[in-house]
Amino acid sequence: MDKTNCPDKCGNVSIPYPFGIGQGCYLHEDFEVQCNNSQASLGTGGSYNHGYSNLLDINLLDGEARIQNRVYRSCNNTDGSIYDRYDNEVALLLPSFFKVSYTKNKFTAIGCATIANIVGSTDGTTDFNNLHYTSACASFCDSPHSISKSAICDGLGCCQTSIPENLSAFKIGLFYNDELIRNYAQTFSPCSYAFVVEGNSFKFNTSYALDLNFRNQHGLPLVHDWSVGNETCEQAKKNLSSSYACKATNSECINATNGGPGYRCNCSSGYEGNPYLVGGCQDINECDYPELYTCHGDCTNTDGSYTCSCRAGTHSEDPKIAPCTGSNDQVKVVIGISFALIFLIICIDAILIKWQKRKLAEEKERFFKQNGGHILYRQILSKQIDTVQIFTIEELKKATDNFDRSRELGTGGHGTVYKGILGGNKEVAVKRSKIINVTEAEEFVQEIIILSQINHRNVVRLLGCCLEVEVPILVYEFIPNGTLFELLHGNHGRQPVSLEDRLRIAQESAEALAYMHLSINHPIVHGDVKSLNILLGDNLMAKVSDFGASRMVPKDAVQFMTMVQGTLGYLDPEYLQKRLLTDKSDVYSFGVVILELITRKMAIYFDGAEEGKNLAASFLQAMRENRVEAMLDISILSAGMEELLQEVAELACLCLNVKGEERPSMSHVADRLKAIRSIWKEILLLKHEETRRQTERLAMASTCDMSPSMYWTAQMMGLDIETTTIGHASSTTNMG
Repeated sequence: MDKTNCPDKCGNVSIPYPFGIGQGCYLHEDFEVQCNNSQASLGTGGSYNHGYSNLLDINLLDGEARIQNRVYRSCNNTDGSIYDRYDNEVALLLPSFFKVSYTKNKFTAIGCATIANIVGSTDGTTDFNNLHYTSACASFCDSPHSISKSAICDGLGCCQTSIPENLSAFKIGLFYNDELIRNYAQTFSPCSYAFVVEGNSFKFNTSYALDLNFRNQHGLPLVHDWSVGNETCEQAKKNLSSSYACKATNSECINATNGGPGYRCNCSSGYEGNPYLVGGCQDINECDYPELYTCHGDCTNTDGSYTCSCRAGTHSEDPKIAPCTGSNDQVKVVIGISFALIFLIICIDAILIKWQKRKLAEEKERFFKQNGGHILYRQILSKQIDTVQIFTIEELKKATDNFDRSRELGTGGHGTVYKGILGGNKEVAVKRSKIINVTEAEEFVQEIIILSQINHRNVVRLLGCCLEVEVPILVYEFIPNGTLFELLHGNHGRQPVSLEDRLRIAQESAEALAYMHLSINHPIVHGDVKSLNILLGDNLMAKVSDFGASRMVPKDAVQFMTMVQGTLGYLDPEYLQKRLLTDKSDVYSFGVVILELITRKMAIYFDGAEEGKNLAASFLQAMRENRVEAMLDISILSAGMEELLQEVAELACLCLNVKGEERPSMSHVADRLKAIRSIWKEILLLKHEETRRQTERLAMASTCDMSPSMYWTAQMMGLDIETTTIGHASSTTNMG
């Protein structure tokens, strides 16, 4: 089926046209295959920048080529320095007719203190300094025994994430959790690996995370989608006599399915072979494959199809479907039975529909009872509480247009939040959680009641819930003006924000957290304090939100977590190592928020380096080296502000103390911020007025949307490190 005098194999690999070995044997230089010592490799052909890759196989029907991919390795010395890093070997720039298959491949990382990222191009960009797509995954384990025994990557020694369609170039990087690599992983897993691999062919083994030579020992397959040409089928068919690649008479054109332009060719139904060659599609003799082409009579092959006829004396409406039968009496019997069966099926369907409706109602009632609905309803009727409203799922579907994607306000590790409009045009935020750990109905209802009774102007208020679904849905007040993260880091950081506003937002947030820790009967530890979870109301009033990681902890107690939840850059090191969640864990995370406010840098920020920097670690080092001013936001630096900013910086450093017991309480932090604002009130208000006038001058200028890379940073750094079941010393439930 291949071109005359062109090799059709290299070793054990078949090389069908449009691929080929040697000049004149391939459709385009991108499809040239090198064959050296019986080893096939797919090379530059004038387009690759990084050499050849071993070719494993080519699939004409699906338009796929499997190659042997490289593995990126980075290892740590005992002194913390990095050695054995291979950057260039994992930068891949594909020819124009090739894309990385987003349905077959996964981005994968192996290691025990590992955070791996992949940057790439989905719009044809070939400049490795201007790749806009970014994703990441993290893998942690504090001992060889904690590495997952599963063949599936679950975050303990191995992690995986999907890649987008239309990916034509990518580059891989690695960075580490310094505390974890120094204190634990260095002794048993000093090396980390990252690569893109065919998902179905890779099965994780515990030994991979302990292996110092995994990169050299394991060649991993990567699947490319390929197409011919850069046109759609409709455009290509206009060039039937020249560049149109579907040369076989009985062939058809199929548009590429990996996001970009281009097309592939397949033989038409009833034919098989190579559609890229003249005469390449040959008729299939269907009669030789009765298991694929059914015939209950005599089969006769035709060009591109087949016929099936009953023998003399027998009859069938369609012998390809129904058997051939004898006399007319038999036909009548079959018809009668058929009608009887149809009637029976209709009756059964009617009964099933009625049964399913009853089952749905019973399931709603079961979920309502399971989630404590009857208990909550009795307390509402007895007027013990009057702040919680019980919604039906139909009410919330109507309010959110059946949870339409256009109503999404945000998606995080704990679930998705939708904007809802109830009767009377009342705007609410509807949170549909991914998972909730409800051990006892009475306990869950009690916590719902406690949340609804939180009455603090700087905490987002719970309005009600829906309990007739498997995972309860919570309804909160709607806060319209975005998050603190967007205020500080959105619009490329161009919106002026006065130091007075920043300190006021910090004080209001601290007061809300202090209230949760101390001022109610059942203290609550938030568990995920970050700028993304501080909403901004009218006049930039702070509103603490998102209680998906929150835990109710009795006073003077700690909460043991079997798995760590939180956000990169904000995690308390003590919590990460010992897995003990306390109110001081919130204090550490809030210290990072203070740093964001005075530096206008993200918790994991990029400052011209290839790898992300930890804001807390960088700031503490700057304090020790007496160069804090270089870290601060230049817009709040001015004469006379040095002492004020030094006080705020010192307060942040107290919050970031490695030992939780030496950190201040949240109420102390709130009082200190209030005192700072009071002492420096005059100069703060003066600078605030200057910022207001500057804002008015900029109001006429056009503002830019948050850049794609900024959106990615918010998404990636907001990923939960692990979200699994919770073990505890006292009973707990996710809230919010």
